[in-house]
Amino acid sequence: MPATRARLAVIFLTVLIDLIGFGLVIPVLPYYAQSFGVAGLGFGALIGVYSLMQFLATIVLGRLSDRVGRRPILMVSILFSLTGYLVFAFAGSYAVLFLGRTISGFSAGNISVAQAYIADVTTPKDRSRSMGLVGAAFGLGYIVGPALGGLAGHYGGPMAVGLTAAGLGAVNLVSAYFILQESLRPEHRVTRPLFSVRHLVHAIRDPVLGPPFLVFSLIPFAFSGYMVALPLYARTRFGWGESQLGWFFTLIGIMAASVQGYFFGKLARRFGDRLLAIVGTVGMALPIGVVPFLSHAQWLYVWVLVFGFANSLTSPAITGLISKLAGVAEQGTVLGSAQSFSALGRFAGPFIFGELYDRLNPTFTFVGAGLVMVVAWLVTLRFPRDQPADLRSSGPVP
Repeated sequence: MPATRARLAVIFLTVLIDLIGFGLVIPVLPYYAQSFGVAGLGFGALIGVYSLMQFLATIVLGRLSDRVGRRPILMVSILFSLTGYLVFAFAGSYAVLFLGRTISGFSAGNISVAQAYIADVTTPKDRSRSMGLVGAAFGLGYIVGPALGGLAGHYGGPMAVGLTAAGLGAVNLVSAYFILQESLRPEHRVTRPLFSVRHLVHAIRDPVLGPPFLVFSLIPFAFSGYMVALPLYARTRFGWGESQLGWFFTLIGIMAASVQGYFFGKLARRFGDRLLAIVGTVGMALPIGVVPFLSHAQWLYVWVLVFGFANSLTSPAITGLISKLAGVAEQGTVLGSAQSFSALGRFAGPFIFGELYDRLNPTFTFVGAGLVMVVAWLVTLRFPRDQPADLRSSGPVP
């Protein structure tokens, strides 16, 4: 239907511009933070508060959109995003920069609302394929964003990066205002408590879903250590700046887009989600732990290709496994719980590994993050084999 395709196109554009804006600041943020006199912990706090606010917003905005509709929540969240980037552009102190990342993190919770919008306007038959738009937007955002951010930061500094991201947000806001229609009918709206973590407690105790949820938390926890330590270490060890870091993360985006867009489906059909999750998790451990032992910057690019390939297998494999293990009526709650655990890992990791980087040295940070990934791999060995949800022994997640 043309109307549905137009709506999906706007949602795709909304998520894509959000992710490009996020990617824009990645190459600049560590060095911007250092300009205010902070080190690993201060930089880690900027990443951690973003993830914390995203965790809170994912719960609150999703439930609020069930009450008042998708469109107003998406519009307000885009406005928050634009504001956060303006604060980023004109931050004159670390405290103001921290405020900007807090605002941007809250706006990033609109991904769950965008997914709910897609569910509203598609049939069950077409829903999985339409949900793939979000994954495609992630891949493209991580390709375009870091590359553009590295160039803008190299030639114009943090202000140019923030203003570019804010400009994209303004385009997003205008297009959504004029094109995006409400998708949730009044008779389908419900009023529920805006914040509850009972489903998370129940989920981690589930004997079948518990291990995948734990891995969904450990992987971003370890990866955040890599994200905090790598920019700081690469500048000190190899003299990297915004441009090199931008192209580095662009490589990860290209790998994610190519693997998840083409290869993953073929591999999943042949080997299954469980095996891909096991191989992908252990495949991320070595590229993280080996960083402080590399003699040349070129090896960083070689190992990040290994990391990007393994990471591109792991996330969709675990998500697919969780979806298969959940009942038909549990999909939204269970997958939302998985994303919440992931956000918690991204929140805790930057603080812990940032402090580790400051107090000890980069070797302990990278090796420690690699060992956490090894623990995650050991947990994947406990994953149940693919099975329909009606074989589960436990009840649904509330």
